[in-house]
Amino acid sequence: MTDAAFLPGVPAEAVLAALKRSPGSELASGKFDSPESSAALVANAFGWFLNRPQALPPLPGVPMGQPEAVEIEAEMRFPWTGGRHPWLDAVITTPTTLVGVESKRYEPFRPGKAVGFSEACDSRDWGNGMARFTAMRRALADGKQTYRHLDAVQLVKHAYGLRTQSVKRARGAVLVYLHAEPAQWASGKPVSPDAIIRHRAEVADFARAVKGDDVTFVALRWSDLLDHWSKDPALFAHANALRGWSGSL
Repeated sequence: MTDAAFLPGVPAEAVLAALKRSPGSELASGKFDSPESSAALVANAFGWFLNRPQALPPLPGVPMGQPEAVEIEAEMRFPWTGGRHPWLDAVITTPTTLVGVESKRYEPFRPGKAVGFSEACDSRDWGNGMARFTAMRRALADGKQTYRHLDAVQLVKHAYGLRTQSVKRARGAVLVYLHAEPAQWASGKPVSPDAIIRHRAEVADFARAVKGDDVTFVALRWSDLLDHWSKDPALFAHANALRGWSGSL
């Protein structure tokens, strides 16, 4: 791994340090170097703001305010010790809000969405403010709700972790599902248009199911985010560099 893996302006050492702290083994496994890597996309997109959080405008459609801090690969611990805790691809802190970003690129169009929650997660009373996420968790665990492309189990866990940490930090919480709709794989093979449509429908269904809980869920496409950044003269070059580097989003 060299600085060449990062776009201009991205602080390589800070990004590599964050990746090494996380449990995903993106660097050791070589996944980070894949042309289909979602982690590399996030690292380049949001890593650019690590040393300049005030340059990051509020994400489109996200109630958040002006960022004070930007992190990548951030742990959002549950309210207990031991076990595994959620790690979000990026976390943005504002004076009023804790924003967690879960990024997906090609993952929704690959097989293997696990369904499972820990005993601690199942047995805890998460309160009325998380009743819709809890209903979703129970439906997923019981097999009454299934998704083919959306990793809803991961999103529920992220929501619980965000809720825990936002309460500790006296802020509201938003979970952003930042996803791509790539026309083709890195090999050039087309991504199934039907799969893209199904994924879009599943995202909308999940959003309806959890709407109104204390953790606000917002779905955002990578293409729309880069369009938004392109309208900011200070971010135009960064957005264009991301488009050129990433290819199909």
